[in-house]
Order: sequence, then C-alpha cells, then structure tokens
Amino acid sequence: MSLRYSHEELFRSLQALEEATFPKVCRNCGQAYADAEEFLAATRQVRADHSGLKASIDDDGSAIVEVFRNCVCGSTLLEVFYDRRDQTANGLKRRQRFGELLDKLIADGVDQQVARTELLKVVRGQPHNLIGLIRATKDGAGD
Repeated sequence: MSLRYSHEELFRSLQALEEATFPKVCRNCGQAYADAEEFLAATRQVRADHSGLKASIDDDGSAIVEVFRNCVCGSTLLEVFYDRRDQTANGLKRRQRFGELLDKLIADGVDQQVARTELLKVVRGQPHNLIGLIRATKDGAGD
C-alpha cells in the first residue's frame, strides 16, 4: 500500500482526528472549552467526595479514562481520554495512521519536525497550521 495520499484523503483523515478532540462544547449552555487543560481548570468536580475519574475499556478494547465534570452552568460533561501509549490493535492502528499522515506531509515537502508538531496539535485539539501547510504543498508541488 502506498503511503502517498490525495489531499482529499488527508483532509478526511484530519477531520476524523479533529472530531475526537476539543473544543468541547456544553450542549446545555454552549460554553466551549478549547482544550483538555481548560476543560479541567474551568469545570468543577461532580461531587466533592469523588474524583470524577473512571477507568474503562472502550468498545474497541482500548484503555480509556472517563472524566466527569460539571460545566459552569451545572450540567455534567463527560470527556474520554485515551492512553497515548495504547498497545491494543486499535492503538497501534492510530499510531500507524499518524505515521502515514506524517510520511505524506514529508513526501510533499513539509519539514519533518514541522509536520509532526502540526499533526500533534491536531490530535490534541490545539490551534494548528496544517491546512495552510497542505495548501502550500498542493499549490507548490501538485499531485
């Protein structure tokens, strides 16, 4: 299988990565939490006598931690965090996909460290310039 992807395939892959990350928005009041750090800092424990953390196994067998927190409006929110060193088949598949996306960007002329940094920002739900890099490589190199 070739590691070269069309730009449309890369956009779809990135969309899938972003859908699983922040920002987290409360369905009750619309409050948005830009990233995990803000989510944990700006929300409150559900109960004073409980951490709100629950270790679990996802449907695909991945180890996860469910975090229950109260939004500023009082609504209970749930966020799921995956172990980034997940050694399950799906965890390995996610890392493989990340590697394939990284290889694609490098093959298109993006510096390896820049590509890696920008992909990690996507995965973490942080502001990134990946779309600009993709457009620049598409305009400069073509497919």
